[in-house]
Amino acid sequence: MLPSLKKRNIAWIAGVSLSLAAGALFVTQPANAQAKKPIKIGFSQSLTGFLSPNGKQALLGAEIWRDEVNKAGGLLGRPVELVYYDDKSSPAQVPGIYTKLLDIDKVDLVVSGYATNEIAPAMPVVIRKGKTFISLFGLDVNAKFNYPKYFSVLPTGQDTKGSFTEGFFQVAAQQKPKPKTVALSYADADFSQNACDGARANAKKYGFKIVYDKSYPPPPKTTDFTPIARALKAVNADLVVVCAYPADSVGMVEAAHEVGLQPKMFGGAMVGLQATVFKEKLKTKLNGIVNYETWVPDKKQMYDGTEAFFKEYQARAKAAGVDPLGYYLGGWGYAQFQILGDAIKGAKSINDDKLAAYLKKTTFKTVMGPIKFGKKGEWAHGRMLAVQYHGITDKADLETWRGMSYQTVLEPKGLATGKVIYPYEKAQK
Repeated sequence: MLPSLKKRNIAWIAGVSLSLAAGALFVTQPANAQAKKPIKIGFSQSLTGFLSPNGKQALLGAEIWRDEVNKAGGLLGRPVELVYYDDKSSPAQVPGIYTKLLDIDKVDLVVSGYATNEIAPAMPVVIRKGKTFISLFGLDVNAKFNYPKYFSVLPTGQDTKGSFTEGFFQVAAQQKPKPKTVALSYADADFSQNACDGARANAKKYGFKIVYDKSYPPPPKTTDFTPIARALKAVNADLVVVCAYPADSVGMVEAAHEVGLQPKMFGGAMVGLQATVFKEKLKTKLNGIVNYETWVPDKKQMYDGTEAFFKEYQARAKAAGVDPLGYYLGGWGYAQFQILGDAIKGAKSINDDKLAAYLKKTTFKTVMGPIKFGKKGEWAHGRMLAVQYHGITDKADLETWRGMSYQTVLEPKGLATGKVIYPYEKAQK
């Protein structure tokens, strides 16, 4: 298959042809694939660049799903084939990739890769082609498109933007005496802007005064976060909320420790802290941070197939060169395709209109819990978590990150595992 693909002329894809030709093309189909024409599912994924630690997790989850489905006989009596390209964590790559998938590779279906910044650029292509689109961790992407065949795998619920910091502000509002002021720092990028919009709304909702509200150019334009941390320290807000992607989340935590930033609460919507590689890098610097989470390995969050999936993921992780636990994106990458596969079986079709109709009316049982889609394809009921890190020492290792000893679920109440250590500095001792 690869030699024939290399012969295809893709020079007409403006702005991405050279990158795609030079980059890696990935087409996966098990050796025992049947003679029947496969169902081809296409997507971009961040396999290099700053989003790759999470993108690689999601890909392994998808591959595990594919292997299980094909071992069981495929879908509609046909094998499943994944066709994907590395978007290099660059939104500029994405439109050309989806154009190629649909016009040249002739995939039957498309799903998104990981992250808001990579999903939004795919939307115009997907909408123009009328494809059903299940996205993976896209924050409020469909607000500006209002596309009826869009479905989001992200536990935000209807309050999409506010969900990432809702738990943070809920916890802060319960403290006595109640803190009064908040500082907001965020990257000038789609996800961070959306999450910070939600933080502003939550600050107003819970009665906090915003005393600092500034963006910064996202990495690689910003590499030194010390000046930002100093500015946050200077305003002396009770609460510091950061909305960021992995590189800047890590940079902000390190800078906060360098300058001695000590608000009463620190955290918010910091992507990346959930990944094992960054936990291992930061270790004790994580103590006290209250941040969002989407899933943790607590007994309350074990659903049908959850333990079996993570056992398989972790057995394959080292050879695949991915996060050894897969808690942040591995399970969700599997669930994204699990939903698509169940929709194909339920609709008995790969027709996009029939799939969209089935997706709208069905509650899906996944390894990450039940998912029912509501308005604009977001979840009908959210399940975002607020988690605090604590008790982490320099001796923390993979076994530490595997469990719950270093983290407490604070919100929502039904999934809580303990209470907050407050103020922030108390959890650092």
